[in-house]
Amino acid sequence: MKIEFHFDFGSPNAYLSHLVIPEIESRTGSRFDYVPVLLGGVFKLTNNASPAETLAGIKNKTEYQEIETQRFLEKNKIRSFKRNPFFPVNTLKIMRGAVSLLGTDQFSYYVDEIFKHMWADPKKMDEDEVLMKALQSSQLPGREILESITRPDVKNHLIELTSQSVERGTFGSPTFFVDNEIFFGKDRLQDLEHTIKTRRREV
Repeated sequence: MKIEFHFDFGSPNAYLSHLVIPEIESRTGSRFDYVPVLLGGVFKLTNNASPAETLAGIKNKTEYQEIETQRFLEKNKIRSFKRNPFFPVNTLKIMRGAVSLLGTDQFSYYVDEIFKHMWADPKKMDEDEVLMKALQSSQLPGREILESITRPDVKNHLIELTSQSVERGTFGSPTFFVDNEIFFGKDRLQDLEHTIKTRRREV
């Protein structure tokens, strides 16, 4: 059974899911594979748009989503979440950074730290100087990462991962797959966990 988390650092719901995933892994004895995708690319390929755009002018819906977010935070005892005052942040560089570290020992730590810099101690992470300082403060090789994100192979790999994700059904972030079964959004984590447990019992 392959469990995947397709994410973009620019999604606050991806960050909140990231904080809950370790508990699901512990309860199910499973491991999530993290797959970086570029949300802007996903939107372009699916003719979708961010909630800030799609919910604009809709009375009460944004306010209700904030209520749901607060419920999620309380239910999962999350204290390390702040709205990023610079939102929306262009995530192209930090997503390429994630791709450049795929398969290395630094990937998981990079993901943890960039999510923190976006949503726990929020910064304008699309500015080179801010990004460099953030990487250095996390003891990550900032210069190497910033150089790597200009490489054609890194750029193309992010494009490929994004396209492949959309081909499988992705239209936003966070998106999850249990083998080829898709789940969208942090509010589907309970269903996702149920599916994992059910399939484990069936093996």
